[in-house]
Amino acid sequence: MTVSDKSLANAIRALSMDAVQAANSGHPGMPMGMADVATVLFSDYLKFDPTQPKWADRDRFVLSAGHGSMLIYSLLHLTGYARPTIEDIANFRQLHSPCAGHPENFELAGVEATTGPLGSGLATAVGMAIAERHLNAQFGDALVDHRTWVIAGDGCLMEGINHEAIGLAGHLNLGRLIVLWDDNKITIDGAVDLSSSEDVRARYEATGWHVVSCDGHDVADVRRALAEAVADSRPSLVACATKIGYGSPNKAGTSGVHGSALGEAEVAAAREFLGWDAAPFVIPEDIAAAWQAIGAKGSDVRAAWEARLASDAKGAEFTRRMAGDLPDNFSLDAYIDSLIAAPQKVATRKASELALGAINDLLPETLGGSADLTGSNNTKTKSTGPLTRDDYAGRYVYYGIREFGMACAMNGMALHGGVIPYGGTFLVFSDYMRAGIRLAALQQQRVIHVLTHDSIGLGEDGPTHQPIEHVMSMRMIPNLDVYRPADIVETAECWELALKDATGPSVLALTRQNLPQLRTEKSENLSAKGAYRLVAATAERKVVLIATGSEVEIAVDTARALEEQGIGADVVSMPSWTHFDAQPQSYRDDLLPHHVLRVSIEAGTTFGWERHTGIAGLRFGIDSFGASAPAEALYDHFGLTAAKIAPQIVAALNN
Repeated sequence: MTVSDKSLANAIRALSMDAVQAANSGHPGMPMGMADVATVLFSDYLKFDPTQPKWADRDRFVLSAGHGSMLIYSLLHLTGYARPTIEDIANFRQLHSPCAGHPENFELAGVEATTGPLGSGLATAVGMAIAERHLNAQFGDALVDHRTWVIAGDGCLMEGINHEAIGLAGHLNLGRLIVLWDDNKITIDGAVDLSSSEDVRARYEATGWHVVSCDGHDVADVRRALAEAVADSRPSLVACATKIGYGSPNKAGTSGVHGSALGEAEVAAAREFLGWDAAPFVIPEDIAAAWQAIGAKGSDVRAAWEARLASDAKGAEFTRRMAGDLPDNFSLDAYIDSLIAAPQKVATRKASELALGAINDLLPETLGGSADLTGSNNTKTKSTGPLTRDDYAGRYVYYGIREFGMACAMNGMALHGGVIPYGGTFLVFSDYMRAGIRLAALQQQRVIHVLTHDSIGLGEDGPTHQPIEHVMSMRMIPNLDVYRPADIVETAECWELALKDATGPSVLALTRQNLPQLRTEKSENLSAKGAYRLVAATAERKVVLIATGSEVEIAVDTARALEEQGIGADVVSMPSWTHFDAQPQSYRDDLLPHHVLRVSIEAGTTFGWERHTGIAGLRFGIDSFGASAPAEALYDHFGLTAAKIAPQIVAALNN
């Protein structure tokens, strides 16, 4: 007997309400409401193979409405992925279960992106769709020919990032991107019309999207809408009219089923309503077999693709890039040698551009961009022509004034694989994109943020544009490498470190103002140590000056002033706290001995520098907002000059 679509969908509903009930925590409403739509998607449209979850040409499915995580956990289990097992699902939201409260890409194969912060999943999917078109343009239909599917809720469409993401997707005409909107008209507070009266469909149409509607509980109508979306050359929004918590006779269609367990009595009532008489966490054999058959359909498609890959002249290069491996011969040694041979005084944003000139020639997988600050961030090079709707082979994305959207799109590119994304804006605007940067760190993705104008050194634009707390706040994010290079050599070294780390994102905080080249002798990559002795004391060492970025030059001048008074001073350049923390204790103790005065100099908040100076040390920085003036005047005003720092060090030593 053929298993009906409704029975297939009810398996999702049963697992979802059982798991949430067992945990007494979670969101049963969305998976119960979208079960019919998801059944059609997985059975008729999604290209995937559970036995090879990382198959490069699979469709990407992103559950942007990540609170409904039991939807994807149910689908992965039912279609034959190795995990989650039924035991994993029974332990939903419990410690060490891969079925976390929101889907996490590092916990389960088949979860393409970590989602939960509403809207970010959809914006991430835009990046996946960009990567797919870009790689298709480079490697052809035989190797790259897939779609990106998203299930999003009202919250995903309300969040501001949605406007950024769909504007970019429409502009680039990403026709392989299809968003299935769970149009259930309910949020946590109640009906959507409590807070919103906008015409969502018209908004999407205005940004260049194709829009189609369907009854989300009529599988024939869902199939019709999805077929129309696939046939259209534009990105598509499929508005699926659903009832949240479908199957719950007393709570469906209400906010009460959004984020709470149904309760034992309502679960029993839902089972009766759905005609589901199996015990909790038990799937009847015929329904389980039907779902397994759906999961098995992709095997032949994947095998045919593997045969094409094996015979394709570009197959080896495609495989390398999708694996995230750099070319065996990748190195910036020759470029750095040229800097040692011909020193330059440039801003580190310019130093970054020069390094990128070498990098982009060596690495065809880099995909750059800027949030409307290309000429200020210096992120475009001669190798990176624009990526447009007419030429997806381009290697530079003009993101427009969409910082948060850019951050999440780059996350999607990295998650898709085959490209190494980097993008620029001003450091102060990292506030706009912090959630995206944090998600890159959580998802362990190689995404590089070029954040320029990193201090009061940007000058006259004033305190709205002058970052104070931003570098330190970036350092607080786990698994994020924050680099603040002091000169052109350190900038190249930091770029090399960022590119070679495939396990997390990086921030390069770069100056607007010119800086002297302090490194003039050939050496190993000293920035890899996080901190190193740039200048050694000649007199008896009494002080260690620790500085980053543009303030290393000030530390060198301060050390010179102290040495003239017979006070020995080391200068330590510290481009990366995380790399320094990873060094052996003996190295750290030798560099920052506790028996001498330790002094930090950084044009930002002093908060946190006690970690390296100790409470008894001195910390020179800025614990207020900046001001509008030329950079030189500002450094003097805030006391960040050798002439103002050295006397305070002498006074501290004398006391």
